[in-house]
Amino acid sequence: MFKDRIEAGEQLANKLLEFKNNKNAVVVTIPRGGLPIGYVIAKKLNLQLEIVLSKKIGHPLHKEFAIGAVTLNDIILSENARDISNNYIDNETSRIRTILKQRQGMYYGVSTPASFKDKIVILVDDGVATGQTLISSINLIHQQQPSQIIVALPVGPPSVITKINNMASVKNTICLLTPFNFQAVGQFYKEFYQVDDSEVVRLLKEANQTTIDN
Repeated sequence: MFKDRIEAGEQLANKLLEFKNNKNAVVVTIPRGGLPIGYVIAKKLNLQLEIVLSKKIGHPLHKEFAIGAVTLNDIILSENARDISNNYIDNETSRIRTILKQRQGMYYGVSTPASFKDKIVILVDDGVATGQTLISSINLIHQQQPSQIIVALPVGPPSVITKINNMASVKNTICLLTPFNFQAVGQFYKEFYQVDDSEVVRLLKEANQTTIDN
């Protein structure tokens, strides 16, 4: 159990100290819940903080139940999408990409997201449930040809963590808690508030304004 995302970020940062001040490493988070954790890690390790934009596709009858995930350029579907109509998936993909484009403009303004080519990417979120959004993000980052991808998470079910760690594009997975009685990410935090867009913008700006160019 973590007090909040800050405590989780501090514990993860302690597992990643080998990357401190590494000019070739970058912390990449999944908005919005991953930002406070990524911010703590980036500050402690003196690394650049970036985001990867992806969002889950919810089941038509149970929106919180993920059947896949979408990025601006990619889509990944789980076995749970087998009986879902292509029309629903296409419409949700279009809707989600509109949201992601809006977020990209909000988070980056007129600037261009950093390239991950030849970088050590430390991919961070506040936890995983199905893993679909995270896997989609890994695939998106892998397309940019980083030198390696390291996944760092506070919590996730053992089966999902094993699946992520077995991905050919992932060099290593760090997960602090892998409980078998997993129901939702929020059950492992005493404080688990909703992170809004204004906090994402603020944390990105603060992290990268104070990063020292070594």
